[in-house]
Amino acid sequence: MRAAQGGDAGAIDDLIDALVPLVRSIAFRVAGAPAEDASQEALLVIFRDLHALRTPEAIISWASAVTARVVSRIDRGDRRHRETETALDADRPAAWFDTDAVEVAEVLRRLATHDHQLLVLRDLHGYSEREVADTLGVPLGTVKSRVHRARRRFREEWNR
Repeated sequence: MRAAQGGDAGAIDDLIDALVPLVRSIAFRVAGAPAEDASQEALLVIFRDLHALRTPEAIISWASAVTARVVSRIDRGDRRHRETETALDADRPAAWFDTDAVEVAEVLRRLATHDHQLLVLRDLHGYSEREVADTLGVPLGTVKSRVHRARRRFREEWNR
């Protein structure tokens, strides 16, 4: 990590190899179709700002937070152009895994960006509430209440 921060090309390559799966996973779950472009932009931001990371042990949560912010910004711009009408039937997020991922992604896209982001990180990416709080830079209690509301909004959209 320190070598990559110092500009060592080999260390940067190794770090890119290590971070690409994480960044792509978050980008795909948050942005869907434009995930490849979002991944590339997130990686650029990560490596542009790598020198500012003071705690190398925090690389995963820091890179996750950067990716989530970049993808959300991109997704907000794309969201204006998306209109989807899909009727789905589910009572809870756990039922997502019994349903076609495309349908879930379409319902997620209809949600507000903050709801979408929370559900992706918490329920699809499997982050703990503490990890979501750290990634988004918000208090743990805020995450708990927002996840509860986001799940309710997801169910409402799902049942439309």
